[in-house]
Amino acid sequence: MKSPVHRCRDVEHGRAQTGAGSNCLKPEQRIPISKDVITSSSSSAMWFIRDTCGIVCAIITWLLVFYAEFVVLFVMLVPSKNLTYSIVNGTLFNTLSFLALASHLRAMCTDPGAVPKGNATKEYIESLQLKPGQVVYKCPKCCSIKPDRAHHCSVCKRCIRKMDHHCPWVNNCVGENNQKYFVLFTMYIALISLHSLVMVVFHFLYCFEDDWTKCSSFSPPATVILLILLCFEGLLFLIFTSVMFGTQVHSICTDETGIERLKGETGKWGKVPCWEAMQTAFGDRLPLSWFSPFTGLSCKKEPVDHIAIPQGEIIEQDIIEIPLTPTST
Repeated sequence: MKSPVHRCRDVEHGRAQTGAGSNCLKPEQRIPISKDVITSSSSSAMWFIRDTCGIVCAIITWLLVFYAEFVVLFVMLVPSKNLTYSIVNGTLFNTLSFLALASHLRAMCTDPGAVPKGNATKEYIESLQLKPGQVVYKCPKCCSIKPDRAHHCSVCKRCIRKMDHHCPWVNNCVGENNQKYFVLFTMYIALISLHSLVMVVFHFLYCFEDDWTKCSSFSPPATVILLILLCFEGLLFLIFTSVMFGTQVHSICTDETGIERLKGETGKWGKVPCWEAMQTAFGDRLPLSWFSPFTGLSCKKEPVDHIAIPQGEIIEQDIIEIPLTPTST
C-alpha cells in the first residue's frame, strides 16, 4: 500500500474526480469552504522559512539599514556643529529604523496563515460536518484542504490563507496574519529613505559652504563616496517601498490580493468596506495602534486549544462535492 505522501500527486491544477450524477452541483454553483472551517496552524509556534535566497535577502536588508545608520550618525550628525539638529534628526532616524527592523522581524517570523499540512483525509472531511452543496478542494502539493481564498506557495511549501505574494526580502509569504507587519515595514523603510535623502542634501549644501575637512570626520573623497552610496540606496528603496506600500494598502481597501488579481479571481466573494478591511488587517479599532509592530505581542504563554485532526490516508480526489441528496449505497 502506498503511503499518503506517495498517494499525493504533484500536479498544478486539480481535476474533479467525483462521481458524475444529478446529485452534484455545476462548477459555478459550488460553495467553497470558508477559512473559519479549516483548522488554523498554531499562532504560538515559531515560524521561519529555511530558504537560502530569502535568508540572504533578509540579511542584506538589515545590513543596508545598518549602513544608512552608520552614514547618518558618523558622517552627518556627529560632526555637525548644531547640537539640536543632530539630536532631533538622530532620534527620529533611529526611531524609524528600529520600527522598520521590528516590523521586518515580525513579518518574517509570523505565520502568514498556513493551512495545516496533510489534513486532506476522509476522516477529517467527515468531521467538518459540511452542508450539501459545499465543495472540498485538496491541494495536490501539500495534501491539505484549501479554504476559500487560499493559495499554495512553492517556497513555503504550504497553502497560505489570503496569500498576496512571497517576498524574499522578508523571507516569508505576505498573507492574512502578517500583512500588517509587511505594510509597516515598507512604510518605515520609505520614511527613513526619505529622511536620509533630505539630510544628504542639507549636508552637501553645508559642506559646499564650509570647508570639506571640517564637515566630516572622514576625508573629503571618503565622505563624498559614502554620501553618494547612501543617496543611491535611499532613492532606490524610497521608490520601491513606496510602490509596495501603496499596492498593499490598495489590496487591503479593495479586499483582493495580488494573486487574486493576477488569476482573475476577483468578485467571487462578498467584499467588505475599506474601513472594515483595514480594521481586519491591522487588528485593532484604534488607528494609533496600527503603526506599532508590537500590537498583539505578549510574553505570557497562554494555552492554545488544539483541534485534533483525525488521522487517515490522503484522499485521491482533488475536488469533492457534498451531494445535495444522500447517495444510495
